[in-house]
Amino acid sequence: MRRLMMVALLAALPFSANAFQVKISTMYPDGTAAVKSLKEAGEKIKQETDGRVSLRIYAGGVMGDDAAVERRIRIGQLHGTLAQGGAFVKHNRDSQVLNLPLLFRDAEEVAHVRKTIDPVLREGFKENGWTMFGPVDGGFAYFMTKEPVATVADLRRQKVWMPANDSSSAEAAREFGVSPVALSISAVLTSLQTGVINAYAAPPIAALTLQWYSRVNYLTDVPMLYTYALLGLNDKHLQRISAEDRAIMERILTQTFADMDAKERNDNQNALEAVLSQGLDVVTPSEDERAEWQAYADKANKTLLEGGHVSSRIYEQVMGLLRDYRE
Repeated sequence: MRRLMMVALLAALPFSANAFQVKISTMYPDGTAAVKSLKEAGEKIKQETDGRVSLRIYAGGVMGDDAAVERRIRIGQLHGTLAQGGAFVKHNRDSQVLNLPLLFRDAEEVAHVRKTIDPVLREGFKENGWTMFGPVDGGFAYFMTKEPVATVADLRRQKVWMPANDSSSAEAAREFGVSPVALSISAVLTSLQTGVINAYAAPPIAALTLQWYSRVNYLTDVPMLYTYALLGLNDKHLQRISAEDRAIMERILTQTFADMDAKERNDNQNALEAVLSQGLDVVTPSEDERAEWQAYADKANKTLLEGGHVSSRIYEQVMGLLRDYRE
């Protein structure tokens, strides 16, 4: 009788033997808006699927850098990651098009291009076995340095951080004549403290969240490149979820990331003002100096195209959208 009662009790629980926990890693620290939103989405998914699907978030980089996370996803220890766009380039090279140096002049241009390009990029990932949510706006990356940097020549004298295992950034750095120091994101703050590096390019919201702003003195007023984040889930690991439950999960995550994107667009401007309020001095290049930055960026983008880092098809599509908008 007791055994029959236990069987009946287990059958009544909202969790079944087929319950699946989607394990997601991220470098975003626990408590940040991105992680909070993802956890809230997980609760909604769990509720609407009666516990058959839930999310488990490993925040703060506890699962390692992008390369380590990629290995864990490959063997099934993780099922996806919330990361900066560059972490996914190997699964869709054209996603790099939004990160090209000095491609955009302002946030309005980005918004115009993304209306058309976002679905194209998500479809490209899908063809390679990844379901993507986002992008989530990360704002423009600016150079933040210990010494003032107004020109490319000034930049070359700095010890500039570059993300490890980022071949496109390395190629662009060579065109600018910069010899960067490649490090994982987790090593940046310590390296700023010890003098291994004294300059980096990052969006203000990242500099605030990761406390990097506290180790530099200047911000160069040139929006070097647009940044964004994506949640990528490997389709191979999602096959254990029923079609109905997967549709629920994807609907909730799609709405969550649309809301995050809209909120971050507003927050990024506030983050820039917050960084400057911490005492950083703004370095404003002259028109001639800006033209020099643009010339080197154009050269870098040409090299990236010729090297196959981005297809000419997607690049021309983006440039066509920009020409239409600017006219």
